[in-house]
Amino acid sequence: MFKLTIVIALTCFALMACAEATEEVRMGTEGAYPPYNFINESGEVDGLERELGDELCKRAEIDCVWVTNDWDTIITNLQAGDYDTIMAGMSITDERDELIDFTQPYIPPSPSVYLALAGAGDSAVSGKVAAQASTIHADYLSESGASPMEYATAPELVEAILSGDADAALVDPGFALENVSESKGMLAVVGPKVLLDDGIGIGVREEDSDLKDKLDRAIDEMKADGSLNALIEEWLGPDAEKF
Repeated sequence: MFKLTIVIALTCFALMACAEATEEVRMGTEGAYPPYNFINESGEVDGLERELGDELCKRAEIDCVWVTNDWDTIITNLQAGDYDTIMAGMSITDERDELIDFTQPYIPPSPSVYLALAGAGDSAVSGKVAAQASTIHADYLSESGASPMEYATAPELVEAILSGDADAALVDPGFALENVSESKGMLAVVGPKVLLDDGIGIGVREEDSDLKDKLDRAIDEMKADGSLNALIEEWLGPDAEKF
């Protein structure tokens, strides 16, 4: 009977350990900012952050479940508990860090660029410039004295340029590269580059320090073994900033 009790106790401890190892974490993303995140033809979240996030969760021994949320409420809904992280091409800034916490960056600081019609030249940045609302790009343009045309999603920026509603748009370099490549010569990067952030990190609630620590350790591992740089190059190109 004593031996049976020990066996049962050990089994319970093992089951508890397994339960902890498969902690479910809801990964919040936008699904509209390729190549960082987008919805593929199967209706699933895809992109650099999906591949990276799955690997980080595997290394941290947590079970990832991906959910999408509109960009303009992505921080408030994290705070409300709709999901546990934000992994959506979100730049680390002092203002955002007052609202939520961030892991260390998984994308290093990279200068933002202006996207415009091919042949428009650098003068396009002096015209009607668009930016996605509630981003560092919209904030920068407003603080510089401009009156940016703000759109809810990044794909709308490209549509505005192609339709002539906007002369240029300020965007992340990865997003610019993706759209220049897919435009078949219709789009180009113009004007100056602007460094605006401290890199891109995973947003978590202030009280979720244990989750932050797990993800930080996983990011450290991927930096150390070179797999993070390999993913950056795969999705953002050989000229992308790396660690």
